[in-house]
Amino acid sequence: MQDIVIIGGGVIGCLSALNLLDAGARVTLIERQQVGREASWAGGGIVSPLYPWRYPTAISVLSDWSQGYYPNLAERLAQFTSIDPEVTACGLLWLDHAEQDEALDWATRQGKPLHRVDVEFIYRQVPVLAEGYRSALWQADLANVRNPRLMAALRARLAQMPACRLLENTADTRLLLDQGQVRGVHCNGQNLSADAVVLAAGAWSGDLLAGLGLALPVQPVKGQMLLYRGEPGWLRSMVLSDGRYAIPRRDGHILLGSTLEHAGFDKSTTEQALESLRASAAQLLPALAQQQPVRQWAGLRPGSPDGVPYIGEVPDYPGLWLNTGHFRNGLVLAPASCRLLADLMLRRPPVVDPTPYQVEGRVQRLAESQ
Repeated sequence: MQDIVIIGGGVIGCLSALNLLDAGARVTLIERQQVGREASWAGGGIVSPLYPWRYPTAISVLSDWSQGYYPNLAERLAQFTSIDPEVTACGLLWLDHAEQDEALDWATRQGKPLHRVDVEFIYRQVPVLAEGYRSALWQADLANVRNPRLMAALRARLAQMPACRLLENTADTRLLLDQGQVRGVHCNGQNLSADAVVLAAGAWSGDLLAGLGLALPVQPVKGQMLLYRGEPGWLRSMVLSDGRYAIPRRDGHILLGSTLEHAGFDKSTTEQALESLRASAAQLLPALAQQQPVRQWAGLRPGSPDGVPYIGEVPDYPGLWLNTGHFRNGLVLAPASCRLLADLMLRRPPVVDPTPYQVEGRVQRLAESQ
C-alpha cells in the first residue's frame, strides 16, 4: 500500500485523493485553508469549456471523458454523503456568436450535438432573455454542477474513508528531499514521509516548485461572480454572450460571471466588477436589472499558457507529481485529469494518452526562464 501526500484541497486534489484511495493507497490531503473553498468553490460549474472549439485536442479529450463521468460521480457522492452535487443537463445557448461557422465545423469533426438555432427556438427555450438576439448555437446535453455542493460532498466522502487524513489550515508546507528524491513534506512542525507527493495547489503550485529552482508557468487569474435569487425554472438553460454567462441552479439561484483579472493573489471584490457584471446581467436578462445580487465573490484560477494542465512526474525529482494548471477548466477537466494521474502513479494503463500533459519539456529551471 502506498502512502501519498497531496498538497491542495480543491477539486483536483480531492478527486486525485478519491481515485488513489479507491485503489488502496493511504492519502494525506493538505490544504492551506479549508478544503474546497478556493477556485473550485468560486467557479460557475459549467461542465464544458466556454468556447470548446477554441481549445487544443488535449483539452477536448479530458473534457469529453469528464462530461460522461460527472453524472455517475454525482450519484455516487450523493449515495455516500447525502449531499447532491446537482449535475443538471440544462443545455447552453451561445448567443449571436461570431464564430458560429468555426464552432459547427468543430462539432462536425468531433461528433458533438451542437446546432445553429433561430430566433423562435431561442425565445421558446429562454423566454426571459432580452430582446434582439437573432441566432445562437445550442447544445442540449451540456450540464452544470453546483460546485460548492460538489466540494462539500467530496470533503465529506474523504472524511468517511479510514485511509484518508485531512489537514486543513496548513499553509506552511515544504517538500522533503533525500538525494534528489521527494520523500514527503514538512508541515505543522513535523515531517510526513510518503512514497509520493502530488502538487495540486492550483494558483499556488508555482511557489512550491520555485523552492526546487523550477519555474512553473501557472499564475493566479482572478474571476469575480454575482449570485441572484430567482424562482426555480425561471431560467431554463445556460446562456452565454460576449464572454459573460448566466447559469441556473435547481432552486432558482442564478450565477452571473465572470471577470478575468490579473491582480496577483488579491481575492478582494471590487465595485468596478460589480457594476460590470450587473450591466451584463441586465443585458442578458432584463428582469435582473430590478434586483440586487445577493452575493459577490472572487476566486483565483490557476492560469497557464495554453490551458493544458500539467499531469505527471516531475523530471529529476522522483516521487513528485503534478496535477495543476487547468486555468478556467478545473471543474470541467477534473474527473479525467485525476483518473489519469492515478493511472500513471499506479502504473495502470492510462485512461487517455498522457503525452500532451507530461511535465517534461514544459517546466524549466528558474535561471533558464529569466
